[in-house]
Amino acid sequence: MSTLASNLGKVAVLMGGRSAEREVSLMSGQGVLNALQAQGVDAHAFDPSERDLAELKNDGFERCFIALHGRFGEDGTVQGALELLGIPYTGSGVMASSIAIDKTMTKRVWIAEGVPTPAYTLVRRDQWRELNEEALVAKLGLPMIVKPASEGSSIGVFKVTSAAELPAALAQAAACDADILCEQFIAGDEVTCPVLGEGDEAQALPVIRIVAPEGNYDYQHKYFTNDTQYLVPCGLPAGEEQAIQALVLKAYRVLGCKGWGRVDVMIDAATRQPYLLEINTSPGMTGHSLVPMSARAAGITYEALCVQLLRSAGLEHAVQGGTAA
Repeated sequence: MSTLASNLGKVAVLMGGRSAEREVSLMSGQGVLNALQAQGVDAHAFDPSERDLAELKNDGFERCFIALHGRFGEDGTVQGALELLGIPYTGSGVMASSIAIDKTMTKRVWIAEGVPTPAYTLVRRDQWRELNEEALVAKLGLPMIVKPASEGSSIGVFKVTSAAELPAALAQAAACDADILCEQFIAGDEVTCPVLGEGDEAQALPVIRIVAPEGNYDYQHKYFTNDTQYLVPCGLPAGEEQAIQALVLKAYRVLGCKGWGRVDVMIDAATRQPYLLEINTSPGMTGHSLVPMSARAAGITYEALCVQLLRSAGLEHAVQGGTAA
């Protein structure tokens, strides 16, 4: 076993799961598993949709690398189970995970802390048919974004350009989630910025600028085509990247995130004001994923990133005699 892999013990890479992002999670998890094994880590695949989490304890796993995305993996549920089992895990804890998965709750915290985010209206699944569409358009303008409040990977996201398109967009978003987020559309540069670490020690990685075909950075363009351009260095005006990194760090810290995360940002083309859209607390680790891309630009290989994240695994509430890092 290599020096990097020493003292890490038997590791479960949690992948797959039951969310709408299962397919992406399997790709992320396989990449992480291969990287850890290549570094000499005693790592094994573990799909919570096929095995009971209690088997982690029974099989002697000492750490978990969470490569799950979306519900039942990125929302605090698995984190809570691992806290009860006493098995250290990568990424944010229960509270930060459960807030961050909910885009509306995230916005409420950010707004309270002075972090800029687009204006929004929350619509409940059982209320959207009675929605006053004229009032909604008057508040948010057109185009607007309609999306599930707790999904990722651009699943169920629609750009609505006319009031006539609203019912169909709301219906499809409601099929994905009980809460629907209607959000002001920000026209301009789309960027994302990963963060590694915790608290005052957290560091923002290089910003990536995303240039998608016709500005449509959807599920297909995220994972299954090569048509989207990812620019790193991002080519933003002097000082703008540093300002975004500082804002992203603040957004990450006020939610209590740790380990790693990635914040998606839109920069208003007219004012150059950045608006934070959402934060991912278990970002993708596929061949198309952005955290490994940004890390490479900072001189961190994919394998080194995986080991670094694994070494940061911990518990929020370590019991005496527990195995928290």
